[in-house]
Amino acid sequence: MKPIRKANVANTADPVPAAQLERDVSEMMDVITSGGIAIFPLDLTYAIVGHRPDAIRRIFAAKARSFDKPCGMFGSWRLCRELHDVPSEKHEIVRILVEEEQLPFSVVAPFRPQQPLLRAVDPDVIRYSSKLGTMDMVINGGYWLDEVARQSIQRNVAVFGSSANRSLNGSKYRLEDIEPEVREVADVSFDYGLSKYSTPLGLSSTIIDLGDFSVVRVGHRFDELVATLAHRFGIMLPRP
Repeated sequence: MKPIRKANVANTADPVPAAQLERDVSEMMDVITSGGIAIFPLDLTYAIVGHRPDAIRRIFAAKARSFDKPCGMFGSWRLCRELHDVPSEKHEIVRILVEEEQLPFSVVAPFRPQQPLLRAVDPDVIRYSSKLGTMDMVINGGYWLDEVARQSIQRNVAVFGSSANRSLNGSKYRLEDIEPEVREVADVSFDYGLSKYSTPLGLSSTIIDLGDFSVVRVGHRFDELVATLAHRFGIMLPRP
């Protein structure tokens, strides 16, 4: 039986001891660095991730996901600032949305392939995680994601993957709700209860293209993102 690490919490927003969180994320990072796959909790959804090419290919196969639809990177607004090649004023908007407005979302933007974190990534993983010179990064998805981003920088190990569910079947907000085909490929899973933003709609993060502020995907707290961008920056986010 593959290990499941269960925290004594009901919801991903419930606090856990800092030492436990650091230990769990460190174990996850060890697993993916050695070529394995892990499932971990976000406020947005449960995620399935890897670091090496074979792990990413197995994630795609388990999800029945087309390689035409790249996976994304798990990070923070600070990692976005380092990796995404957009004007500084756009990075400032991302920072404000995260730090001041506390909104979760993902961004798509051109990336800097020579940035040290990406330079250490296998070219096949970059190929599976990018499209037309752009890369998706989920940010502000809860304390698990914040710690993943911190340890990614510390170890110089990028984390790639997507929501832990069969493709087009909707996000899963509890570990036990993830389809068996997806759970089976994970070498370790972490159970932190119900995702904070769980919804019957099966949503994940809203994805915004930083190039033109178009909407790639409508997700959690989309209406608040629309209102905030309009009110604070005069950016009218189009509704698909």
